[in-house]
Amino acid sequence: MEEIKDEVLNLLKTKKIQELTNIIKTCNPADIASLFNELSSEEDIVILFRILPKEIAAETFVAMDSDMEEILIKAFNDKELKAVLDELYVDDAVDIIEEMPANVVKRILKNTDNETREEINKILKYPKDSAGSIMTVEYVSLKPEMTIKEAFERIRKIGVDKETIYICYVTDIDRKLLGLVSVRTLLLAEEHKKIKDVMNTHIISVNTLEDKEKVARKFDKYDYLALPVVDNENRLVGIVTVDDAMDVIREENTEDFEKMAGMNPSEETYFKTSVWKHSKNRIIWLLFLMISATLTGGIITKYENAFTSIPLLVSFIPMLMDTGGNCGSQTSTMIIRGLALEEIKLKDWFKAIFKEIRIALIVGIVLAIVNGIRIQIMYHDIKLAIVLGASLIGTVILAKVLGCVLPMIAKKLKLDPAIMAAPLITTIVDTCSVFIYFNIAMAIFNL
Repeated sequence: MEEIKDEVLNLLKTKKIQELTNIIKTCNPADIASLFNELSSEEDIVILFRILPKEIAAETFVAMDSDMEEILIKAFNDKELKAVLDELYVDDAVDIIEEMPANVVKRILKNTDNETREEINKILKYPKDSAGSIMTVEYVSLKPEMTIKEAFERIRKIGVDKETIYICYVTDIDRKLLGLVSVRTLLLAEEHKKIKDVMNTHIISVNTLEDKEKVARKFDKYDYLALPVVDNENRLVGIVTVDDAMDVIREENTEDFEKMAGMNPSEETYFKTSVWKHSKNRIIWLLFLMISATLTGGIITKYENAFTSIPLLVSFIPMLMDTGGNCGSQTSTMIIRGLALEEIKLKDWFKAIFKEIRIALIVGIVLAIVNGIRIQIMYHDIKLAIVLGASLIGTVILAKVLGCVLPMIAKKLKLDPAIMAAPLITTIVDTCSVFIYFNIAMAIFNL
């Protein structure tokens, strides 16, 4: 693709339009969309889009980022805009509208037909995180009394405008979902048979108001290409396709990573987010964690007599805090992932804690032995080795229990478990590890 990119840019620069058109025809729409990001001139952007064959122009447009789409929409005349919009699926049009400023949205809606505009507005009314907000209304519906031959005639007639024809949905006169049938099943069935005789009535469907993240997980569980979306009366109102589910998974993963790093989530990409917004998203958590960390300083001050008597104790605090933080981060990452994939349920809290305690004992004892040998070699002080060993075991157990419990508490409180990730757990464990360390030291050294 890099070689083609250089050639396309060179042909565009020298205005060799025919050669450029021949090359573009062989490219995938997603690759063509990435070419637009290499163009700095709005004139070149418009020229390149206008030479795209009609059949791939709409797919390329959908694959672009919102800034590029906005540039083209503003450059289009009404006829060109309508031509692109007519080729878009309704859910793709909704995605574009959600990213555009009000004046651009107004122009988009102005250039869509009444039926499409009504469907767009219907989808926009659903809550942002619901299945209804990511569904498409472009699917093939069949009636149970149709023959296989009649079904194929209908698919040929309307299938060209539908987002997927691999799965067809069987509904009654009131649009209630009765079953589904794959094109493969239709191809292998005899023409005179009726749809009701070959359709699958064991349907996995989602409600319009179901959380879109749960919907995306069902694609992973059932390996479907599409899922039907029904209302409270089991009427088919749309379908969610696998490409939309993948978008949801990507968005949710990005949001979880940001929360786990101690930042407020941002819907913009890294470079599109302003420096001020980046700072605002990060500073709130950093302030909270910084203030929380003052507790650790307070505890160290409280035990000033201990490290005045044995100054060497202070040198081991960073190692102890880092070990505790790392252990807590490991556990919280595994638990958050398990909760997200529904491998771990809230009812499993005791089972999970018991498992982490056993892991902590093994990890803590190994770390304590290794560190004890190091202390003995370097300082020849068995008491110090015992203090560090006991403190490590206690800190590791505490860190892993907190890393297990806190995400599950967040889940129970209907919060995102990702907020109980590394930064917060590290701060809590730092405070507790210092408390454990100095109490053990005072007891063994009789301070």
